[in-house]
Amino acid sequence: MVFFAYKNWGESIADVIFMTIAANKLSKKGGKRLEIEKIINNNIIRSSDDLNHEVLVMGCGIGYLKKIGMEIDPEKIDKIYRLQSKQALSNLETLFTGLPLATIQATNDIVEYAKTSLGTQLSDNIYLTLADHIQFAIEREKEGLIIKNALLWEIKQFYHHEFMIGQESLEIIQQKLKINLPEDEAAFIALHLVSATQDYSGTSQAKQTMTMIKQVLSIIKYHFIGIELDEHSLHYDRFITHMKFFIQRVFSGNEIKDDDADFLVMLKQKYKEEYLCTLKIYDHFLKHHNIHLTNDEVMYLTIHIRRITQN
Repeated sequence: MVFFAYKNWGESIADVIFMTIAANKLSKKGGKRLEIEKIINNNIIRSSDDLNHEVLVMGCGIGYLKKIGMEIDPEKIDKIYRLQSKQALSNLETLFTGLPLATIQATNDIVEYAKTSLGTQLSDNIYLTLADHIQFAIEREKEGLIIKNALLWEIKQFYHHEFMIGQESLEIIQQKLKINLPEDEAAFIALHLVSATQDYSGTSQAKQTMTMIKQVLSIIKYHFIGIELDEHSLHYDRFITHMKFFIQRVFSGNEIKDDDADFLVMLKQKYKEEYLCTLKIYDHFLKHHNIHLTNDEVMYLTIHIRRITQN
């Protein structure tokens, strides 16, 4: 997901979560000693740095048997997440509270490896979105729910470097988390990296992307009158991510070609209102943008709409 700021349509997770990651441990010399302000779990603590910016501090057992007000042991600090928004802090806390430390550590290793391999900086938001995706993929794998990546061939062809990093990421996940994920997940990880390296700020494509997403959100809100969308939820974040990937595919001329007609028929019956809303979006894209949504795109949109409209 690159996350460029959408300043004109509400503070969604897309515009408030920007993190500066401190890769090194705090020095024992000089600087403010971090104090515990909130214990998220045994491995995550909230504190404030010497500029009085709120930070999340990660380290194995860093919060175990600790109390608010105690100093944080610099030797136990693995990574510091600096956030520029209280809402960002809240979202990161929500995610990290439910994530095993090993998943967060694997994500850190993958991102650092990707930065070195690509020779470029990535949007700091990748730490949040990739950790969320990896944990979700692990849970699906354990439950035997395999999702095929319909863009696998295209990603291999057009984003070969990122795909190779995705394959190496699967090795890191196997080593850290002792689980083997399928090749499709390497492609999903590659998409996250592609998105994190993009920078659409100030371009006409950014404005067009913003406009198209706003239009889709308006259709959903009008269809589900009375339902307030939680713009700070992880489901909403995933929906925005999906829309960005979809629009990127449209701009690049790629589309999902593998139609799962049977699954779509099931969704029509199970999520009737969400499917009808998706049809409105389908008609809108066809009429105003001359974009045809495939059956798979209709299916994915229906699932995402279901998630973001459930309170």
